[in-house]
Amino acid sequence: MEFMEQISRAVIEGRVEEIERLTREALKAGKTAKEILDEGLVRGMDYVGIQFKKGDLFIPEVLLSARVMQASQSILKPEFAEDRVKMRGKVVLGTVKGDLHDIGKNLVGMMLEGAGFEVYDLGIDVAPEAFVEAVKEKKPDIVGMSALLTTTMGMMQNTISGLVEAGVREEVKIMVGGAPVTEEFAQQIGADGCGNDAMAAVDLAREFVGV
Repeated sequence: MEFMEQISRAVIEGRVEEIERLTREALKAGKTAKEILDEGLVRGMDYVGIQFKKGDLFIPEVLLSARVMQASQSILKPEFAEDRVKMRGKVVLGTVKGDLHDIGKNLVGMMLEGAGFEVYDLGIDVAPEAFVEAVKEKKPDIVGMSALLTTTMGMMQNTISGLVEAGVREEVKIMVGGAPVTEEFAQQIGADGCGNDAMAAVDLAREFVGV
């Protein structure tokens, strides 16, 4: 079986113990970091995402596949820098101030990394000012905000207002998500879109950057 197929299969089947060996062997055989990312890891995570969307895979299985992908990427990162590999886009993620939920956000982050995005996760209970500072410092293409409580959804509006006041709103696309968040709400607060689940968020991010 060819290296890229083996790497994709390891991602799909959640074989953490194999991925580091396969990644190093692929590099030793002359495969580039970009080839391993695009033809192995991303292909595997794309399949996982499709199966998740269809209801044939569930969150624990997706998380395991994402961990496999991350283990490979930790080996590839120095190669990315050396080869000047450009990621598909840069995303700043965070759960808004007052909200301590992070499972959905973490899954979105891992799925985005699996799709070839560079992700900066600000964590939970993130104040509008922290989002603003991250946009200024990291220069992302996309800001993703999560809220799992109806009482914290309004903080998304506050964060967008903060980005507007700081003069950086037009520099980024904004996507929002979380159980109570709807497309209608996203439009009301001036976001660019709503990701109803992890795969929808990845599809939206790809649409934002044109890949």
